[in-house]
Amino acid sequence: MNNQTNSKIEFIDVVILVLSVYVLGVLIYDTFFHIPTEIQKIVGYFDNFICVVFLFEFVYKYIKSENKLTYLKWGWIDLLSSIPTLDMFRGGRVIRLIRIIRIIRVVKSVKSFISQVYSDKVEGTVKSVFLIAFLLLITSSISILIVETDLNSNIKSAEDAIWWSITTITTVGYGDKYPVTTEGRIIATILMIYGVGIFGTISAYFSNKFFKLNS
Repeated sequence: MNNQTNSKIEFIDVVILVLSVYVLGVLIYDTFFHIPTEIQKIVGYFDNFICVVFLFEFVYKYIKSENKLTYLKWGWIDLLSSIPTLDMFRGGRVIRLIRIIRIIRVVKSVKSFISQVYSDKVEGTVKSVFLIAFLLLITSSISILIVETDLNSNIKSAEDAIWWSITTITTVGYGDKYPVTTEGRIIATILMIYGVGIFGTISAYFSNKFFKLNS
């Protein structure tokens, strides 16, 4: 029974897998290519956010584990992986390499977590939508800085790019930051369409839950 419990894959495992793959991709790119300063800032902001998620996962699983010492046999990797790779940490690169080990640990369960996470198709879809939205935020923030090189562009910094991406995907659209290039507008269109899809999915999910409660 305990083995079944321990082998059960939760949504947090899927989140950690996706974020770990993202971190690995950034590590590889950063090793072989030069990343502009403002894009480095974007990567840094999201990396720090991911570290918070990693730390939450460590605490969550540590509390849930029946045998704390057994969990710490591999759990120490989770804890070290939650340390931000800031310049003040000399071991930042080592921490990133440790995150690769985290991926190997999670990937072992790929076959089982796909079937478990999508046992409820509606709930699985909602989870996937939020994961894709997060990755889309990262991608769009970086992409908009790359394409908005026009002198009239008002998206010049990492903060501008992230703020614009968030307001666009949530369909708030304050209008203080906006793309002026064709490529930037294409990115904006994708974000807006996906943002509408997010709210449609969420509405359908809660409508389904409400219907089940009252049926």
